[in-house]
Amino acid sequence: MGRPPVLPKKKKDGFWLEIRNKGAKSGGTILIRDTYEAMMQAARQYEITKDVVILGEHRNGKKVEETSRKKKSTADAE
Repeated sequence: MGRPPVLPKKKKDGFWLEIRNKGAKSGGTILIRDTYEAMMQAARQYEITKDVVILGEHRNGKKVEETSRKKKSTADAE
């Protein structure tokens, strides 16, 4: 059988948001911005005519959890 012909895609680092037409239930377009401020500016720009879903920050192919959640979970473990 061998290995698959292509490697799985790696998620790009940055701040992700999804834009879709108002009332649409299925997929939209995913935008990736380098900074939080740039992501929020794009969200404000599109929120007038589109539904905007903020997907958060991704690093090394995984979603970055908020620091407040990590602090709470480590405090609970002690």
